[in-house]
Amino acid sequence: MRKVRDRDMATDLAQESYARVLAMQQAGQVIREPAALLKQVALNTKIDMDRRAAIRQHDDIHALSEADHPIAPRSFQPEEAYASYQTIQAYLDAIEALPPRCREAYSMYLFDALPYKEIAERMGVSLSLVDRYIKRGKLACMARREALRNGE
Repeated sequence: MRKVRDRDMATDLAQESYARVLAMQQAGQVIREPAALLKQVALNTKIDMDRRAAIRQHDDIHALSEADHPIAPRSFQPEEAYASYQTIQAYLDAIEALPPRCREAYSMYLFDALPYKEIAERMGVSLSLVDRYIKRGKLACMARREALRNGE
């Protein structure tokens, strides 16, 4: 209590110190001078608590003026999130518009990160056909990107 001058913190410190000494004893350590060990553990625990408290030091957000509130990253802003959603949806629509076999190959390439050879084996087609499917998928996505850039 003399070290921390706070009854709740002193209680936490005592409990944590006893728990640490008990853990040492249960781990098989021989404790020759329990009082001295408990005092040292309590001092070390106090230092640990002070370090943690220093890391957690921050201003109360409610005490800050509106202008001083931290700004969320742009990606958390509603407009940015909605624009990102729209972009992703546009790409998914472009992929969905591909012919079924082309969409299947491009999806395995893009979402499953499968190599051409494995896609060819799974689909039972040649490597050159897989190459054409993936090129067609890439071209569709590039066209969609250009359309988005041009505001279409």
